[in-house]
Amino acid sequence: MITVWAVSTLTLLVLAGLLPDFQLQSADGASLTTIAFTAVWCAGAFGLLSALVWPLIVRALLLVPALVLGLLVFFLNGSLLLLALRLSTDGRAAAAPETAVVVAAVMSAVASATSTALAVRDDEAYRRRLYRLTGRTRPRIARTAGAGPVPGTVFVQLDGVGHRVLSDAVAAGRMPMVAEWLATTHTLTPWRTDWSSQTGASQLGILHGSNEDVPAFRWYEKDTGRLMVSNRPASAVELQRRAVRRTGDGGLLTLDGASRGNLFSGGADQLALVLSMAARRGRRNRSRSGYFAYFSDPANAVRTAGSLVAEVFREMTQSVRARLRRESPRVSRGGLYPFVRAFATVVERDVVVSAVMGDMLAGRTAVYADLVAYDEVAHHSGPRGRDTDQVLARLDRALALIAKVAEHAPRPYRIVLLSDHGQSPGETFESAYGLTLKDLVRAGCGLPVSRRVRRTRSGSEARDAARDALRSALHRPVDEAGEAGKEGAEAAAVAAARAPEPVVLASGNLGLVSFPGVPHRVTREEIDRLHPGLLHTLAHHPGIAFLLVASEEHGSVVLAGDGVEVPVGALDDDSAAGPLAVFGPGAAAAVRRTDGFPHVADIMVNSMYDPAAGTVHAFEEQIGSHGGLGGDQALPFLLWPRDLTPPPAGLVGAEQVHQVLRGWLRESEGPQVPLEISPSSADAEALLPVEGPATRDKNG
Repeated sequence: MITVWAVSTLTLLVLAGLLPDFQLQSADGASLTTIAFTAVWCAGAFGLLSALVWPLIVRALLLVPALVLGLLVFFLNGSLLLLALRLSTDGRAAAAPETAVVVAAVMSAVASATSTALAVRDDEAYRRRLYRLTGRTRPRIARTAGAGPVPGTVFVQLDGVGHRVLSDAVAAGRMPMVAEWLATTHTLTPWRTDWSSQTGASQLGILHGSNEDVPAFRWYEKDTGRLMVSNRPASAVELQRRAVRRTGDGGLLTLDGASRGNLFSGGADQLALVLSMAARRGRRNRSRSGYFAYFSDPANAVRTAGSLVAEVFREMTQSVRARLRRESPRVSRGGLYPFVRAFATVVERDVVVSAVMGDMLAGRTAVYADLVAYDEVAHHSGPRGRDTDQVLARLDRALALIAKVAEHAPRPYRIVLLSDHGQSPGETFESAYGLTLKDLVRAGCGLPVSRRVRRTRSGSEARDAARDALRSALHRPVDEAGEAGKEGAEAAAVAAARAPEPVVLASGNLGLVSFPGVPHRVTREEIDRLHPGLLHTLAHHPGIAFLLVASEEHGSVVLAGDGVEVPVGALDDDSAAGPLAVFGPGAAAAVRRTDGFPHVADIMVNSMYDPAAGTVHAFEEQIGSHGGLGGDQALPFLLWPRDLTPPPAGLVGAEQVHQVLRGWLRESEGPQVPLEISPSSADAEALLPVEGPATRDKNG
């Protein structure tokens, strides 16, 4: 403490000599001794205010959005310095407000660097510093009779990092920490997602053991009239509630667990930045409460705020460079996106890693954390390239820090690295064909579309097909269809004109079309009567690989170009032919499973997939996408310590991953309740981080 105080004093003296608007003496001058004592008292006062007042300021600002809080850090820290100058001198010291911001930032950084430099030479001192920074003082560990502490387990999810991306990054030397694990203690294996290859489905299955009835990232539910979106609090808490009710179990982290930066809690008692927690009422349970432990240290706050600003400028620079080089494919990266990226790659990463460090120092048995940096950048920059390479390198440094802290934890820790899905590159559907999936559906239904859409080839063909199909139905000869058939076609045309417009949603390269005016799942035959040209338009479009739709005759069918029609029951995983052959093994089983979901859309649309290039067409503005079938998006990874039981070969689906992780916790004598004595449904729901009904968002 004395050394840090002395270094802070010297820093003040140096800054006073360098900055014209910062002085430690009055206008009429002062002796060197007086200036030195002034610096000593100012440094001490600033240190005390940072330790005592700063945490109170952060706690008061928990309701402020994280991005705003990050930008306020510099100004709040400068205000503390001005207060320290006023309290510790009688007007001799003064600084302009903008200069105070700079001085405070430099002093916080120097104090943090000095403290760390002193601590790294002494394991015990370093351990004490880690406890202080993470707010942990009393380790909580479990022991077995006659043995030392049982191992804890830390699961770190690298969101969106596919198996091949990780393997290539290790081979290229961009992730030395992961490379060291692979060379010494860990094994890498891929696993295959469900059809819905996205975080909502995968993480729900991994943490809660069931992702049944999650057909996509966003979908429309006819029975409730609600639009479900996986990353909205009201939807997340409802999905978690359904999973707990279905399994009768609280989740992977039910006892002595911690959930950090996830969509769902996993039944953990310790939560930070958990989306489903945001719907819980009460001050103690606000979703932003996880920021307090991290930002209560002014050095952390200044470092993260500085990194956030640097990341914003880094994104702007990379975006301009992509435009100047005319890189293709490319999507818009303006507006608020630089700040959204900075939050994901800096603030979320720093807060989550700090929380994991605190959990290990507290001796928690099971921790699950999600780092979303790569996924966010890859959506806009592509899964491979300079931008994402830099993100992977920074994530590797975060993993190295976690591994370093594990050496100082009160119990040994097994670190398991995994991902929830990968990403597949490709030009967006709109960029390739000049219209969105929604535009194509509207044109295929004969609904009004913009002039821009009418001018595109796809839009023109869709409108012509819809018009011809309707004309054919209305003017079919009586001896071919019968008078009743003609009247039925006319009635269908009138019904189609009066029916609510279809709801068209996108989840990466997976599209969903629902008809809200029909309470049940609409069949192919009904769609042909309501919108005669729609299915033909979609199935024959070059940007679409196949459709899944119910059928009165076959139960459900897969439709594709050239008139291909295969009943879902006849789909074969091993067949080298058929509409799903290009997607490889497991595609047919994934489609069959989704077809059985109660809330599957009336029409499920999967984009084309080029196996040679590994590309798909996202129905969103993303050049790195996931959510459907095709390419690396469906092949995430699992990196596990070799002293654990190997997972079964050919791991398929997030629910199977949950069983593997639960088994590993049992091996470590973790806190998980065996399935045969799991709590009742009512007891398990009590573990959810909500009280009362879920809060509805603006979309339902």
